Amino acid sequence: MKIKVALIQDSPVFFDKEKTIEKVETLCLKYAQEGCKLIVFPESFIPGYPRGFNFGATLGRRTDGGRALYAKYYEESFDLESSDLKRLEKLAQELNIYLVIGITEKNKTSGSLYCSMLYISPKAGFMGVHRKIKPTGTERLIWAESDGTDLVSFDTEIGKLGGLICWENYMPLARMAMYQQGVEIYIAPTADARENWTSTMKHIALEGRCFVLGCNQYMQKSMYPEEYQHLVHDEIEDFCEGGSIIVSPLGEVLAGPLFGKSGAVIAEIDLKDILKSKLDFDPIGHYARTDIFEFKVNKQPDQKTE
Repeated sequence: MKIKVALIQDSPVFFDKEKTIEKVETLCLKYAQEGCKLIVFPESFIPGYPRGFNFGATLGRRTDGGRALYAKYYEESFDLESSDLKRLEKLAQELNIYLVIGITEKNKTSGSLYCSMLYISPKAGFMGVHRKIKPTGTERLIWAESDGTDLVSFDTEIGKLGGLICWENYMPLARMAMYQQGVEIYIAPTADARENWTSTMKHIALEGRCFVLGCNQYMQKSMYPEEYQHLVHDEIEDFCEGGSIIVSPLGEVLAGPLFGKSGAVIAEIDLKDILKSKLDFDPIGHYARTDIFEFKVNKQPDQKTE
């Protein structure tokens, strides 16, 4: 099976959920018209990855201003129980696309936020959500941790989808949790624009014998609303240079990495290449050595069929 995939390397309308969803709709229409069947957006695209903010926190101290900024971020975050999700489901259905998008997710029963990745099908609608199991560094200030129940994967008409967010991809056992589900299209939204991230994406493709889609945003400090720019604790104008990339199961770069500008990274992928790649290496087959190793993930759900 051959499918055309697009990684959207762009910036949201920061701290404005409504305008960002409108931008998502516009971009999806553009690339669906170009024949893309799977469209991926970066980490926390709605309402934006808050790069450079410290939310008024130092060890042992928080400020009123930081609490107010958190409240604003919460207010503009994505609610799975609201019309937010229905709009994206309708979008996927009308354009006949699979949509995978990074969001900051809020839950009305608590005040906590999660860094999440939504999977939406044109046929089944909302399939499920992966919530980051380990926010990195000071991300832990604003995002709560999830558990094994959110290590999800989905068997769809375009292949088996799954993945991890940003530096979760440096957790070997988390990667193995995806491999053991037979994930064929491994999706890795991120905020990491280092050259080393390119190497990480190539390694995961080789290790997992899967297509890897690493999707990052492109942003500059000036893209923040003017009222918030003075709170940014990094004077570098080019915050995030991008680096979105598509890699084959043999670690070959099919498209990207794209640095230094907004755009889309697009490639046609052929799922038959996954089977071909397993002639000499299969992490869950003839290289698994189950006579030596045992692997268990607490609470991981079975793969969901579309």
